Amino acid sequence: MATRSRLQRAAKVRTMYVFIIPGLLFFTVFAYLPMLGNIVAFQDYRPFKGIAGSRFVGFDNFARIFTDPELFQALTNTLVIALLLLLFAFPAPILLALLINSLMSPRLKRFIQSVVYLPHFLSWVIVISIWQKIFGGSGALAHVLADLGVHGFNLMSDPDTFKFLVVAQSIWKSVGWGTIIYFAAISGIPQELYEAAAVDGAGSWKRTWHVTLPGIMPIVSLLLILEIGGILNVGFEQLLLQQPAVGKDAAQVLDTFVYFRGILGGDWGLSTAAGLLKGIVATVLIIAANRFAKRVGGSGVF
Repeated sequence: MATRSRLQRAAKVRTMYVFIIPGLLFFTVFAYLPMLGNIVAFQDYRPFKGIAGSRFVGFDNFARIFTDPELFQALTNTLVIALLLLLFAFPAPILLALLINSLMSPRLKRFIQSVVYLPHFLSWVIVISIWQKIFGGSGALAHVLADLGVHGFNLMSDPDTFKFLVVAQSIWKSVGWGTIIYFAAISGIPQELYEAAAVDGAGSWKRTWHVTLPGIMPIVSLLLILEIGGILNVGFEQLLLQQPAVGKDAAQVLDTFVYFRGILGGDWGLSTAAGLLKGIVATVLIIAANRFAKRVGGSGVF
């Protein structure tokens, strides 16, 4: 009876399942089926021999991961950049959404939203070119500093500050787009709560702290879990384009390591093992973050 009841409910919403099919096919073809290729992580893979003809080496590629100094450097850079992004880039859309929401003029709100949304639609090639024209060795800021007697300024090629530069670029490009979800969450907060807080004498800051923030916390919790799950994805294009200027020691991350060692270098087994290990770590992190969110009273993702 239970199975028949489920089938009856599914028949009533069959149109919705039709809309699900394209997305399901997309992830099946481009995400789930390619996962079968992870068998390469356990082989001494040779493209001309194929998966069936390549020698099986067990966990040798994983053992090589922990003795490869270049991979250790890439992992260190990935974790440092990921932590900086989590500390600075993740809260930025929340703060910007709260700031814009506090403005009284709807016209000013729309103007600021349009301005901060724009960088999201620019490719990383254009973004880095813009930053090069401003902060590079021949950029506008370098010329201004040279007129003031400070020569040799080139923020775009300084490996010591590169990780903070990556975070600043990510914030500039994505902060506006990230506010969309928070604006939607803020708009769903009942207006009666703000009116009741105002009657009780709460000012703008207190209404934000005691009404707005608690109202958007479920969305913040959900996005934080998803952010932690993808914490090791720190921007392949962004770092690949800037690596020649600052060097591998500063800009080599797991994604660029897999690209250079696997696709360009031909060490398919080691690079696949590194990518698989990255996926396992991300899965563990998102499960742990989801359980933590539920323990502190959140709803979690699943």
